[in-house]
Amino acid sequence: MPQLVEVRVPDIGDFKDIPIIELLSKAGDTVQVEDALMTLESDKATLDVPSPVAGVIQEMKVKLGDKVSTGTLVATVMVSETASATVEQAAKVGVGETATKTVTASSASASAAPSAPTAPAPGAATITSTFAGKVDLICDLLVLGAGPGGYSAAFRAADLGLKTVLVERYSTLGGVCLNVGCIPSKALLHVAAVMDEVAHLAKAGISFGAPQVNIDTLRAHKEKVIGKLTGGLAQMAKMRKVQIVRGLGTFVGSHELRVDATTSSAASGQEKTGASQTIRFKTAIIAAGSQAVHLPFMPKDPRVVDSTGALALKEVPKRM
Repeated sequence: MPQLVEVRVPDIGDFKDIPIIELLSKAGDTVQVEDALMTLESDKATLDVPSPVAGVIQEMKVKLGDKVSTGTLVATVMVSETASATVEQAAKVGVGETATKTVTASSASASAAPSAPTAPAPGAATITSTFAGKVDLICDLLVLGAGPGGYSAAFRAADLGLKTVLVERYSTLGGVCLNVGCIPSKALLHVAAVMDEVAHLAKAGISFGAPQVNIDTLRAHKEKVIGKLTGGLAQMAKMRKVQIVRGLGTFVGSHELRVDATTSSAASGQEKTGASQTIRFKTAIIAAGSQAVHLPFMPKDPRVVDSTGALALKEVPKRM
């Protein structure tokens, strides 16, 4: 007997009230397992919400611009009797989290489209290489760099069924943007903008005292914002079974990358532990990003800072 399935937003970590920036499906569409229903975006993190079942969409419960969180009802899908037997297994998306809920369909419901057989996920393909060393790990796709370009590519590849490995030298995902670039800058700029706006209220007859800045508390606020976003990315990677390998990557063959592990305490992300492993891949994406270069004519002085150093100042300078 056909069943009506409620599709909900799966566990997306600590993200809440995420706006829908694109609707990829509509009522009447036939969808397969893992077909994207919509795209969400929060700051620099984007996420496709896939259908956990195959069937016909009866109703989209959200519209473009709506904000959703884990568990938000987004659509109802009519699945066939054979497909409904696997709904509960497909619905499990995390500890205590369920993406779908099955309810009995009325006899007047539209007949479900037959479920297409699910193609097996591709395994690591046979690779011809001249590399003669030991290989520790084999994958379909290797992504070097876990910034907005790298993690987006890795997540999409995993959604399409590829065995994916994401190599990152830092202890958290997100690259420069989320860790030491756009996101921390926005967190501090927002505070500065509020302070400036409050100062201008004096013209409207509302006066406040001079602001007292506790830089340690302000820095903790910035780190909390960063932690929320990078923690959410780690959860997304876990959901998709993207394997994270930490370290500096060096290509040692046409289909091999050696990863020299880096320490968790290294601020630069380049202090090696001495351990290494070699990964063989069918295809690689290089999304290594960039870092500030030291200008040769500038002295190596703590007063000379790059963008990362400017976001980690331990005291408020009198001038810059």
